[in-house]
Amino acid sequence: MKDIRFALEDYLHFLKIERQLSVNTISSYKRDLTDYISKMESDGLQSISQIDRNSILNHLHRLKEEGKSSRTIARNISSIRSFHQFMLREKVSTEDPTVHLEMPKLEQKLPLVLSVSEVDKLIAMPEGLKPQGKRDIALLEVLYGTGMRVSELIGLNMDDVHISMGFVRVFGKGGKERIIPLGGGAMKACTTYLKDARPKFVAKEKGAEAFFVNMRGKRLTRQGCWKILKGYAIKAGIHKELTPHILRHSFATHLIENGADIRAVQEMLGHADISTTQIYTHVSKSRLKDVYVKFHPRA
Repeated sequence: MKDIRFALEDYLHFLKIERQLSVNTISSYKRDLTDYISKMESDGLQSISQIDRNSILNHLHRLKEEGKSSRTIARNISSIRSFHQFMLREKVSTEDPTVHLEMPKLEQKLPLVLSVSEVDKLIAMPEGLKPQGKRDIALLEVLYGTGMRVSELIGLNMDDVHISMGFVRVFGKGGKERIIPLGGGAMKACTTYLKDARPKFVAKEKGAEAFFVNMRGKRLTRQGCWKILKGYAIKAGIHKELTPHILRHSFATHLIENGADIRAVQEMLGHADISTTQIYTHVSKSRLKDVYVKFHPRA
């Protein structure tokens, strides 16, 4: 199946150069498709033309037997379908065996969010008199105040944050640029951080471009950000498994609960498809129902 392996390399190159997908997304495609090709080889298939719909169904059945979730299987189908469509377009094959494949029905899980009071508790946890605490207040205010992904947060450079103008420039998935407003809390916290804290970590001669840095003056890492959040969640008595993405979910949910236009929320989150953003309207309705059941005397 050497031809498929060559085609896979071409496909991954296409995802990187032409579609400009993120490293993590390309890694996910590569993982799914490498496993898929290996399974086809173990079934004795020697060329692309030998792969048919039943071959793929057998592979998906194996994934189910391995205990893979419906969401994982759906992602595999998406990867396999996109791969075969690419091979057909490049004339590596003459047929697409994924044409009539059906996606498994997915259970829609509502994202976990913090309440406004929990967010307030969390942001109140860092010791504001210490440089590290000032950095952490700014970090929490920016994460919750903009809804950006953790990868976007740690990727911020000094010239991306425009405090006086009240906005931050973010480079999201595929390197797409978007502008997000900075709220009053985030602007105040960032001003204090830049004036009183960051200079304690970064010597001027280093010329570090990263906005958020660790105690050694280097760019804050994803793991470092997670550790900071986890520590303050425990300190605040928040018993949810807090991650940066939960603050992103909370940002979007609280905006929609307070009447924000879903298109504006979509733009701030950097979602390509509004259907991705619509999950937050379901969260909002679910929370309203919980309030009704809890407080209405005839619920």
